Amino acid sequence: MNPRVIVMIPTLNERGNIAALIDEILALETPGLEILIVDDESPDGTAELVAELARTRPGVKLLRRRPPAGRGLAGRDGFLHALERGASFLIEMDGDLSHPPRYIPVLLAAMPECDVAVGSRLIPGGSDLDRPVYRRALTVFGSAYARLFLGLPVVDSNSGYRCYSREALEAISPATLKSRGPAIVHETLYRAARAGLRLREIPIDFVDRRKGRSKLGPLGVLSGWLAILKLRFA
Repeated sequence: MNPRVIVMIPTLNERGNIAALIDEILALETPGLEILIVDDESPDGTAELVAELARTRPGVKLLRRRPPAGRGLAGRDGFLHALERGASFLIEMDGDLSHPPRYIPVLLAAMPECDVAVGSRLIPGGSDLDRPVYRRALTVFGSAYARLFLGLPVVDSNSGYRCYSREALEAISPATLKSRGPAIVHETLYRAARAGLRLREIPIDFVDRRKGRSKLGPLGVLSGWLAILKLRFA
């Protein structure tokens, strides 16, 4: 029997990208794979489109969230739902096509040697070339900042493209995660490292979103840095 692999994708206004992403993931024909879209009440109709796609694409599930909204809260709910669904492995990725689905089998292949596999653009073999220079600089600085204050053994700690074993998810204890926003990517790594889990980085090519705008503005960046300090001194 194939292990159950759930690909969890938090979404907010990704109607322009989500259909292509779902079809690219399904085209991999990974045994036992399901797709879980966790939508944060997108006003652009993302959830409605996913519900329509799910009628003709077996294995596609939609989780509609209620307020309050937040990337961290959506991730938490997705983790909990995956555990309830009996996931053996959970792949977490963005919904804007910046995380190429072709790396899903690569991340899964790394799992016999680790508990959490992180798709990294900042290690040899990885790349982040088609975004503006200032965005790439923020990624490098933000990752270094998180490593400094949280002692994370991961170069690309900002990456939201990951694979967790079921045991890793349980050790992280999703129900008690505190981050409401994007800092959940740091909080989960911090908990994983403190629990003694094996973390491994896998090189990936990160690409800029195809359609729409990034939700992470200056206030979001500052809020994330403050959240890291809260984690460190909590």
